[in-house]
Amino acid sequence: MQFELNNIYHVYNRGNNSQIIFFNRDNYLFFLRKIKKYILPFADVLSWCLMPNHFHLMIYTNCIEIEISEQVTESRQLTRKRALNDSISIMLRSYTRAIQKQENITGSLFQHRTKSVCLTDISGVTPAWFQTEYGTEINIIDPEKEYPQVCFNYIHQNPVNAKLAIKPEDWEFSSFQDYSGIRNGKLINRNRTAEFGLNINHY
Repeated sequence: MQFELNNIYHVYNRGNNSQIIFFNRDNYLFFLRKIKKYILPFADVLSWCLMPNHFHLMIYTNCIEIEISEQVTESRQLTRKRALNDSISIMLRSYTRAIQKQENITGSLFQHRTKSVCLTDISGVTPAWFQTEYGTEINIIDPEKEYPQVCFNYIHQNPVNAKLAIKPEDWEFSSFQDYSGIRNGKLINRNRTAEFGLNINHY
């Protein structure tokens, strides 16, 4: 995974061979704590959804590398740099070890490569105006057709598409409940989401 500063990314992975990765409610909650610990130092979470055998995150990168301090001994502290992609790998390995112990299993829990897609690639930005045979015309952008909003919707619709819920708000393990006012979750950054004009009304 390659991350660049000040961009929105869709980050996702699934269970190896599509196996289950969340076995009970506590597993979902444990993974959310891992996101808070390993992702939030680097990025704002705009949306998320945890499914029985995969997860989706939509994040905005505030930094791609931070300094981590670790106490090696009582008198010695070690400071080193950690990149966002390394932090994601550590998060998944840490979660995997906990599930292996819980389920008494071995082997890979997640697929080998976590995928990330940049949703704000500057090369794909639509110009504000364009020339036609009739003169200059303003390009009115429809947020519904812009990829960040499409991805935002897709993440929240996952449980409905998988027939795990009738409506997005029925699925506990996504940020839709936070945006709809059912829950006041602290993982998402509402200000950053509003900055990009992303909202659940564009369905």
